[in-house]
Amino acid sequence: HDLLLWQNTEILFSRWPSTRTGMYVLALVFIFVLSLLVEWLSHCQLVKPESKNLEAGLIQTLMHVIRVGLAYLVMLAFMSFNVSVLLMAIAGHGVGFFLFGSRAFKKTETVPYEKHTDLPPI
Repeated sequence: HDLLLWQNTEILFSRWPSTRTGMYVLALVFIFVLSLLVEWLSHCQLVKPESKNLEAGLIQTLMHVIRVGLAYLVMLAFMSFNVSVLLMAIAGHGVGFFLFGSRAFKKTETVPYEKHTDLPPI
């Protein structure tokens, strides 16, 4: 049978996801999760308030490097010019922001411009 055009794309690695539908779906889920992780890292607090400046700085730097690396992977996947990849990246960022960045699950109201995360916005 003829394969659909959207199945003949390469995302991130050569010959991946190949022509198998299951691998294509896995690739889309992978992009969604990468985008979600970028948002989680953008809004998490892993540095304890009592941490020393050097220790906190090293943790923040590692978090920043991981966030930038994940964001670049999402960008590289988008460079496949596949609309499904774009939609999964946007959905991952949207769900990630809703879960980790919005007030939906916060117990108290936040004061505007108050720092609540370890990393500055992207």
